[in-house]
Amino acid sequence: MDESATVEHYKAAMLLSGVGDALGYRNQLWEFNDSGPEIQKELKKLGGLKKIKVELPNWPVSDDTVLHLATAEGLATGKGGEDLLHEVAARYVEGMKDMVGRAPGASTIRGVSQLKPGQEGGYRVKYNPHGAGCGAAMRSMCIGLRYPKPDQLQSLVAVAVETSRMTHPHPTGFLGGVASALFASYAVQRRPITTWGLGLINEACPIAKSFVQSQGYAVEETERDWSYFCDKWQWYLDLRGLSNGVGPVIWPSSYGPAERDEAYKSFSWSGWGGSSGHDAPMIALDALLGAGPDWEELMSRGAFHGGDSDSTAVIACCCWGLLYGTKGVPERNYSNLEFRDRLERSGEQLYALSH
Repeated sequence: MDESATVEHYKAAMLLSGVGDALGYRNQLWEFNDSGPEIQKELKKLGGLKKIKVELPNWPVSDDTVLHLATAEGLATGKGGEDLLHEVAARYVEGMKDMVGRAPGASTIRGVSQLKPGQEGGYRVKYNPHGAGCGAAMRSMCIGLRYPKPDQLQSLVAVAVETSRMTHPHPTGFLGGVASALFASYAVQRRPITTWGLGLINEACPIAKSFVQSQGYAVEETERDWSYFCDKWQWYLDLRGLSNGVGPVIWPSSYGPAERDEAYKSFSWSGWGGSSGHDAPMIALDALLGAGPDWEELMSRGAFHGGDSDSTAVIACCCWGLLYGTKGVPERNYSNLEFRDRLERSGEQLYALSH
């Protein structure tokens, strides 16, 4: 891993997040396939990852990248406070016009339909007890690129909570957005990956809770539904031997595609690994911990599994790009990616704003 995150790392983070999305999605064929071994078999038939040329029409990005770009380009305007929230809300409304064949989730569709950017409080939506999916987690990594420094944690959390609540007002949903943003900021900071989960539950979650209380919006419902996210993360850290933030990581003796599918189900809310706010970043972190600088291994763990494979990959690949750039990534995996120019440009803009 290079000494510090450069503008090239920022561009790689945005670009590879889109690559992970397109690969994990495979035009709806892999996102909705519940068998990792089956996906890996199909990957072999395609000649393996090195042979895949990620481009239209067969490898479009999903809703994940459209909305991640909406968040990133909103942040890239340099606005802050409520102006920023209205800006992002407007971009989510706009982004939803480009969803044919991209499979947006129900909470996202429902949330965005209630947004009224430009009107007072128009970035807030009604509390949704079902808004616990991964739709906020998959689009929030760029918030960590905008607020990467330890002394910007309050801003990172505030923006992640408010932009995430636009569609996912349930804490399991919006804390997923906090997790993705936080992990990206930790990647910029070069914090050891073994400490990331602990930072989430010990540093970011308490700040998020105080922030929610300070805003006086849906406080009661949020507090009622709060504990699941933190409890499940504590369970994961115990499982991997990371409760002290040091490790070594405890891995099962055998952890191939079939075993990972079972493990990811155990992380999940309802048996579909990566589909909730807590487990999409959890599977992404699991993949980062296990893969190190190996792109193929990252994709094997983070993208080619049963469950919500594009949403776990978009998070994992963004953080990986911040750590390692595009080193070791076959050029055909990214050279013709849909929205490549916009992704790289937003990376450059966020780098400039953050320095």
